[in-house]
Amino acid sequence: MIDLYTWGTPNGRKVSIALEEMRLDYNVHPVDIAKDEQYEPSFLAISPNNKIPAIVDQDTGLNLMESGAILLYLANKTGTFMPKSGSEDYWRCIEWLMWQMGGFGPMLGQANHFLHFNPGKSDYAERRYGDEAERLYDILDQHLEEREFVAGSYSIADMAIFPWCARWQWQNIDIDDFDNLKRWYHAIAARPAVIKGYGIPNPEEIPLP
Repeated sequence: MIDLYTWGTPNGRKVSIALEEMRLDYNVHPVDIAKDEQYEPSFLAISPNNKIPAIVDQDTGLNLMESGAILLYLANKTGTFMPKSGSEDYWRCIEWLMWQMGGFGPMLGQANHFLHFNPGKSDYAERRYGDEAERLYDILDQHLEEREFVAGSYSIADMAIFPWCARWQWQNIDIDDFDNLKRWYHAIAARPAVIKGYGIPNPEEIPLP
């Protein structure tokens, strides 16, 4: 049994989608970041960086923060949604997971902050992060031109990237400009486990282009 501490953000949804895809039993503990519940001492004991998501694996007693680390742990625990260790696809999976963690997520998070939540506060920031969001979407679109998924077969790399794409409207992205990405997005959005995992901890439908 996994205890999942999460909220309805792209990073939180990565892990709930993975738990559903991997068919792991889990308990959901909502952490309402709008109420600063991520600063509660009980949560900080699990996630010292006061960020969701975090997990506690009741089978082993291990607690983990950071969504990328959690995805790698769950893939290793179940032996699923990761290409064979040492293969090219394995390293492609790691590569694109790191791309999401180091660039796609943080930059789109800033785009969300300035373009969606604080429009008009800084023309410079809106232009900077809007342009970077466009650049990153274009990179992903080009990568998917000759691939069904980002690392061969469907993997934790796709699970990590997808929830951030689901907020394309917040980032002022016209997803119709990215045919390969749009095809990939629709394929993932139709998966039953993704539909269920996306609505954790609060029911929410996946936006469709």
